[in-house]
Amino acid sequence: MSNRPQRLQKVLARAGYGSRRACEQLILRGRVRINGQVVTQLGVQADPQSDVIEVDGKRVQLPEEHTYILLHKPAGVVTTRRDAHAACTVMDLLQGVTAAVFPVGRLDADTTGALLLTDDGELAYRLTHPRYGVPKTYLVEVQGEVEEAALRRLREGVILEDGTTAPAQVQKVRILSDRKTTLLRLTLHEGRKRQVKRMCVAVGHPVVRLHRERFGPLTLRNLPAGAWRPLTAEEVAALRRTVGLSS
Repeated sequence: MSNRPQRLQKVLARAGYGSRRACEQLILRGRVRINGQVVTQLGVQADPQSDVIEVDGKRVQLPEEHTYILLHKPAGVVTTRRDAHAACTVMDLLQGVTAAVFPVGRLDADTTGALLLTDDGELAYRLTHPRYGVPKTYLVEVQGEVEEAALRRLREGVILEDGTTAPAQVQKVRILSDRKTTLLRLTLHEGRKRQVKRMCVAVGHPVVRLHRERFGPLTLRNLPAGAWRPLTAEEVAALRRTVGLSS
């Protein structure tokens, strides 16, 4: 993105101060200065490279320019940059993307849903580090009818070979009687390898299908399987706030 003069609210949104509308309110309330002068008009432009822009007396720092992509990963696609043995990797789906993005975390080949790819290493690190507890929500179809006792174990923590899992949020969506399965909505705040599948096996209900519908604040909305879209400035700012990055 160019550093030529831009509307001030756009510059503030890039710097993580919220949506364009929220940044407009900062300006209208007299909380923004350019080169020492308070700005209260929305039509003002600023050059983030040469102008000193401040919010509440603190200089605005623009982050490095990065690429952020949300992919609706279909089944059968491997989450890796390169795999000589895979018929298709997630990188094969990113037609037109020239930035050196990489997947943030991993979805198994048979798992579908929301996958973030970026070249922002610091953000990716925090999003995958257990310390930040970024929530990930899955729709999980499992074998059999799930009773309350199994749901309680998932909510309280399941003993696995690598330790007891953190408590999960679990909701029974519906019973699929024709398939003899149950559909659950499961939210985790940690990201162990194949965790959802291992937890469900541990409570006696192996996974039939697994779909990640939310990653942190990101949702697929109407994005079809196999398609991707760039994140909005508001989505990037929300991701950064999730892991304690202010700009």
